[in-house]
Amino acid sequence: MREILSILALVLIFSADCWGQESNNPPDMNFLQTEIMKMDSLLFDVAFNTCDLPLFKQIVSKDLEFYDDRSGLNTSIDKEIMAFKDRCSKPFTVTRQLISSEVHKLGNYGALQTGKHAFYVAGKKVEEAKFSTIWQKTENSWIMKRAISYDHKGITNQ
Repeated sequence: MREILSILALVLIFSADCWGQESNNPPDMNFLQTEIMKMDSLLFDVAFNTCDLPLFKQIVSKDLEFYDDRSGLNTSIDKEIMAFKDRCSKPFTVTRQLISSEVHKLGNYGALQTGKHAFYVAGKKVEEAKFSTIWQKTENSWIMKRAISYDHKGITNQ
C-alpha cells in the first residue's frame, strides 16, 4: 500500500505542470502568432498584392532561399525581384489569399509559419498551394529568411 501511495505522489508531483496550464497557446505564442500574421499580411496583402517593391525588399532577406516544387531552388534575391517586377508588369492582377496558417516558435531565432494559400488572376482563383516560411527576428522587425512553396494544384472549375 505504501508503495502505491509513493508512486501516486510521484505521478502527482510530475504532472502538476500539466494541470497548471490554462491554455494550449501561452501568452508569448499568442504574441508570436500575431506578429507573424502581421508580417504575412505585409508581405502578401500589401507588398505582393499591390506590387509594393520597396516593402517587398524590406521584408525579404538578401540571402533568401526559396524552394518551389515547380522550379526548384532559387538563392538569388535579384531573381526574386525580377520575378516580382515581371508579375507586376502584367496587364492583369495576380493576388494571393491566405487560407490557413500555423505558427511555431524556433527558439530565440524566429518562427516557422506553415499553411495553405490561394492565388487569383484577375479575381479568379487559379491555384492553391501549401507553404512553409522561416521568419527571422531582427532587432526591429521580422524578415522572411527561407520559404518553401509546394503541392501546387490548379483550379479548373471555378
